[in-house]
Amino acid sequence: MNEVSLWTKIKEDFSQPILHDPAINSKVELFFNYPGVWALVNYRIAHMLYVHGFKRVARMLMGISQIITNIDIHPACTIGRRVFLDHAFGVVIGETAIIGNEVLIYQGVTLGGVSLERGIKRHPTIGHNTVIGSGAKILGDIVIGNNCRIGSNSVVVKSIPNDSTAVGIPARIIEKGRDKNPMAHNKIPDINKELFIYMFKRLKILEEIIQHNHGDAKTKDDELELIYKSYLESVKE
Repeated sequence: MNEVSLWTKIKEDFSQPILHDPAINSKVELFFNYPGVWALVNYRIAHMLYVHGFKRVARMLMGISQIITNIDIHPACTIGRRVFLDHAFGVVIGETAIIGNEVLIYQGVTLGGVSLERGIKRHPTIGHNTVIGSGAKILGDIVIGNNCRIGSNSVVVKSIPNDSTAVGIPARIIEKGRDKNPMAHNKIPDINKELFIYMFKRLKILEEIIQHNHGDAKTKDDELELIYKSYLESVKE
């Protein structure tokens, strides 16, 4: 298979806001309102320079790009085709990160490392057709599978299989099976909320037992167990 040209990749980068962002009204806005697109274009050029041995020039180019766009992309990382950085401010993509095709990344996402050792892969690999919510941190040499959703502000430190949704700190898999609308983050369950409901109701039952010695405490505890089982169902390791 022939390698896709740099210009083809850049044209695809410019096409992504029109496909993914309903707020865009004119192609002119690409030049003023989409720093993620410009960061990717700068990365494409810098990456080409980097792999051809002009590493210092590539790093300088991305340093200037970071000042202008507030997006930190190492020129050595690998970014696939038709990737869209939506809003994009604060995105950090480390040196050995690998991003597949048609990945959607929101603002504040970090693809970071957990090791200071040189010469090894220290950053995550992101599969194709994956959506990473705003503020998510994906750390270390782990693999996020194809067709995955990572919830906003999640911290992912373990690999996630294909067709999964993961949320939380640390992130847990709460759903398997590809979602028809991968951008529907409002439909991702709040597992922390379920846990807090369980804890507060259990404390209330214990207080009632101590204060009033209710005879129906067992019935209430059974009801609480149903809430806890609902929580466990929402957290599928």
